[in-house]
Amino acid sequence: MATTSDLTTISYTEHDKLGPLGTKTSALHDPAGLRTLLLREFDDAVAAAKAAASSVERGATVAVHDARKALRRARAVLSMVAGALPKNERRAVRQALQEARRSLSAVRDHAVAPETLSALTLSEDDRAIARRVLDNAAEALPAVAEIKQLLAESAARAAAQGEALHAALPPELSWEIAVEGIREVYADARRARRAGKRSKRWFHTWRRRCKELSYQLDLVAHEAGPRLAAIHSELDGVSATLSPAVDLIMLREFVSTYDQGIAPDALARLKETIDAQLVDLMKSARKAGRDSFGQRPSRFEKRLTKAVKRDLTPIDHGDTSADLPGD
Repeated sequence: MATTSDLTTISYTEHDKLGPLGTKTSALHDPAGLRTLLLREFDDAVAAAKAAASSVERGATVAVHDARKALRRARAVLSMVAGALPKNERRAVRQALQEARRSLSAVRDHAVAPETLSALTLSEDDRAIARRVLDNAAEALPAVAEIKQLLAESAARAAAQGEALHAALPPELSWEIAVEGIREVYADARRARRAGKRSKRWFHTWRRRCKELSYQLDLVAHEAGPRLAAIHSELDGVSATLSPAVDLIMLREFVSTYDQGIAPDALARLKETIDAQLVDLMKSARKAGRDSFGQRPSRFEKRLTKAVKRDLTPIDHGDTSADLPGD
């Protein structure tokens, strides 16, 4: 685990509150400021979820996507502060956010399935079966008013958890707490990647943890600098490669859910077609993420801490070591 000395900044004289020329001020070095930053990020995510609920008339698909994205951001923040929360409080907030997202999953599937099916290479027979699946699903699609209510309820759950965080968190949060939370998400993603070799469920979990990790690193990069931004870009790129496979995993479940009145052998052929393309996507995605998730979690944590330290240390123009490749 990182130690406080890893993030020691250059000491300033008492009268020089701004530090030397070129120093970047950052909430990562200010425990009170870090607490404020993370709570503000959580509150912004809640506000985005509420905004999605109020915009459903302009497009339910976009509203649901925005709400789920906001709730994922909130969970990412929760993981960064988890080490400072009582265990019961941590579990309660995480469960509430999870339930809020899951309540929108069915609506999300209705939006993604038609696009995913249209992009598949299908025979005429499979295409006809796919159309019947979509027709069945259309009959079960919630009305706009119901979608709006689901969005409002999920946003309200998230808002309640924001209030709980404000009350439960201590007045200061150290970098050690935040980076430990990031490390745990990385460790979960790493385990899920390994298990995802043979399990669609674990592959999907890998993508969820990758998304959270990307949100966390994006937040930290804005407070650090280019080295941390490069790590964020690397992991965000891995996350992007997982989306096509995850969409097919969702589609496979969608076909099973809305198979009413369709012959079993016809459904089996459609699923076989989906599986054939899914296997290739899962394999290529795991290969793309191999190097990024090859480090042990403790090593990844040290890498983040080193990047933050170097990003926030004033540049010594007489020292060229900062420009060496591989740092």
